[in-house]
Amino acid sequence: MVLDKCLRAVLVYPTFKRLLAEMSALDQSRIEDSLENFLERVRPRVKALFVRYRIPAQDMEDILQQALLALLYHRDGIRDPEAWLMGTLRNKCLIYWREQRRRLYDAVDETVLDLIAQPLAPDQEGEDLRRDLTSAIDQLPLRCRNLLALRYRHGYDPSEMALFLGYRQGSISKLTNRCLAALTRRLVARGLLRSGG
Repeated sequence: MVLDKCLRAVLVYPTFKRLLAEMSALDQSRIEDSLENFLERVRPRVKALFVRYRIPAQDMEDILQQALLALLYHRDGIRDPEAWLMGTLRNKCLIYWREQRRRLYDAVDETVLDLIAQPLAPDQEGEDLRRDLTSAIDQLPLRCRNLLALRYRHGYDPSEMALFLGYRQGSISKLTNRCLAALTRRLVARGLLRSGG
């Protein structure tokens, strides 16, 4: 149902109509018919792909529109549009979940920074959370413990962490994301954070 709505929306999307008009010297109804036939042909595979990657309904249309726009823009160099579209959709689904994980890691990072920044109050819940967080960090590999200690205990920014740990500045964000991913998995395993997907 949702996929059908997405595919219908694509057919009336103004950019697609303009690109389709440029695509061929055929009359507009025949161009739209050929796109409709193409979309009807790929529908089962697109649906299976979205189910496989568990893409939420509210994000399917955006991903599909991006992929179809890319298909239309690159149409001259594409030999097999169906295979190209499926490969592009697969990549866009992977990128979608990578971005979702990155958002989760950023949220964990912000939460930990906020927690660390709060003055030590006598409230039991805050103290328990700090202890659980410290315990989760202590279970990480040494380089992650070192990196997160610089980040959270000493307040270093990424360029300072790179300099102190001997990494290139371009590598430190990748390492930070890996360490935040490991920390997030630990927090989920301890029940301190719910898994997002």
